[in-house]
Order: sequence, then C-alpha cells, then structure tokens
Amino acid sequence: MNDLRPPNRFILYDYLQVAGGAERLTLTLADAFPEFQLVVARIYPEAGALDIRMPAIRCLGSSVSRWVGRVPEALWRFRTTTRFLRHAEVVLYSGFYAPLAVRHQRAGRKIYYCHTPPRYAYDWAAGYRNAIPLPWRPVFDAGIRWFRREYEQALAGMDAVIANSSNVQRRLKHYLGVEAQVIYPPIDVARFRWLGAGDYFVSLARLTQPKRVEWIVRAFLRMPDQRLVVVSGGPELENLRRLAAGARNIHFTGWQSEAQLREWIGNARAAIYLPMDEDFGMSPVEAMAAGKPVIGVAEGGLLETIVDGETGILVPSTLTVPDIVQAVRRLERNPALAMRAACQERAQLFCRENFLERIRAVLEPA
Repeated sequence: MNDLRPPNRFILYDYLQVAGGAERLTLTLADAFPEFQLVVARIYPEAGALDIRMPAIRCLGSSVSRWVGRVPEALWRFRTTTRFLRHAEVVLYSGFYAPLAVRHQRAGRKIYYCHTPPRYAYDWAAGYRNAIPLPWRPVFDAGIRWFRREYEQALAGMDAVIANSSNVQRRLKHYLGVEAQVIYPPIDVARFRWLGAGDYFVSLARLTQPKRVEWIVRAFLRMPDQRLVVVSGGPELENLRRLAAGARNIHFTGWQSEAQLREWIGNARAAIYLPMDEDFGMSPVEAMAAGKPVIGVAEGGLLETIVDGETGILVPSTLTVPDIVQAVRRLERNPALAMRAACQERAQLFCRENFLERIRAVLEPA
C-alpha cells in the first residue's frame, strides 16, 4: 500500500541554476535520501546539462514571481511560502536564501550545509559597493544590512552548521562567529576516468571575474605551442573570446553535458583552476579522479585538495601570468603522466561514499 502522508523531511536549496558543484551536491543528496523532498525556488534551463537523475522536485516559483529576478524570487519564496515546514522532522538547508525559510520550522532538526557565507555581503562587500554608481550605494548598504540580519538570524536558528571546507569553516567563524564542522563535498570519482594523454590543458572554472580565467587565456596567448580548452560558460565568455580572437591554440566549448565534460577531462594533459580564494573547488578533484594533475593557486580550498609537486602545481597567491606560463611548461607530457596514480589516490579521499556516510551521521544520529 502506498504511503500517502505528506513528506516531513526536506532538502532546501536556492535554485538549480547551472551545471555547477553546488547543484551536483544537492542532487546527490536528493538521490541518496529519497525520503527527503527537494525544494528549490526554480530550475533554470542551464541546469539541464547536469547528467544526474532529477528527482521529483518542488519548485516554489510561479509565472508571476519569475519576473522579479533570481535572487529576489528566491528571497521572497523561501521567506513567505515555506509554512509547510512548520512540523518538519528534519530539514537540510543549503545556499544563501533557502536558510531564511527556517523561520517557519517550529519543530524537528535544522541543519545548514554551507558552501560559503554570501561573499557579496561579507568579505567582498566593499568591492561590490564600489562597482555600483554612487547614487545607488545607500540602497546597496540598506539591502546588505537587511540581508545580513536575516541570514545571521537564520544561522542562529540552526541545530548544526556544516562547512564544505576548512576554508569556509574559518569564514563562518570570522564573519559570523559560527562554529561548524567540515564535510567535504561528494566527488563521484568512479565517473571520471583517464582516457588518454592529450596535448591540451583544460580550464574548468565558470567564466566570471573571480575565477580568473582571463589570466589563463593571457598566459596561453604567450604560448602558441600549447593548447587550452575552456570547458565552461558564464558572463565573461564573449569578453574572453574577443581577447583570444585569432589564437588558434585556444578553444571555448561553452557549457558541456556531464558526459562531454568527462571526455574533455579524461583526454587532457592537465587541468588549470585559479580562482580567488575558492570555497572548496570540486572541479580540481574531478580532474584528479581522472588521473590529471591540476595547476592551482596556493590559497583557499585548493590548499586542501592539491598536493604541490605530487598531484599538481600550486602557483603563488600573488598570481602573475608568468607564474602560469612557468607551471604549464613544468607539466610537459611525461611529468603529467608521472602524477597519474597520485592524483587518482588523492581523489578517493573526497569520494561520494565518504560524504554520504558523514552526512547520514548528521541527518540520522544514533
């Protein structure tokens, strides 16, 4: 006989926006814990590239609210349309805006998985403020003050807070005074395989300024004998294409399906991933799972995943284009091949099974 009772366990995440790491983690949770209903504000077309089984998902957005924009819609919907959480037994919150729904949960356990505190409201707030016209800055200031209050009240209402890295754990402590335990995100290492020793380097980061893909492109413009494949999309795509116009050694694919992504990684010589103070960074671990060393930057979550000289090369945090050129030159074909076994062994530390075992212990304590 079918159980017709409404669900009383939930996973809440802001929205499925792109084929990114947070989206993959959210769907991994929903797949591993089918008794939890997944709730998001909206599913966007770009998330269709995720080669992961989509569970039944409850979307809070409507044809009316979609016109206000992604962030306002998520804020509005999670704050006002989540009274169904009132008697929930367990809720796992994630993202920036979904945690605001905790105000409606009157019973049960409240758990927050934090990929990072919203950086535009904390450590990067000054940069965002300086980027907007002067007359609009008082509006920005008021909005940030309101959001910080709401976000901090939400975290204060949680029974447990989990950080996706020691780096994020430190941010939570520094900016919010919140203590968190670390559970690294799940990497489905079995899906990433070494397919061959290709002659190109693969860039995996989303094309936004903090990911510093422009620096990678500028480095390869100085090395016409080395190939770069940029396997991602984002708002900087057209700017980067213009920057690399005429460079026959640089190729942009745009967003790829999960199967295509695995093929690009599996046949590469190595990966390059140089974001500013990355929260954790799932892409470098996926590359290592395929036996590919990673050129990373010695800051943020990459210090927790890449072993310099064994599973890749860490360039200084005072990053320059010549640093990237030098690292690429060091990873010729034979040095990259020599790191294959160490990369695959390192990736196993972040496997899906380890993640689920630790998350299950939080969701279902003895």
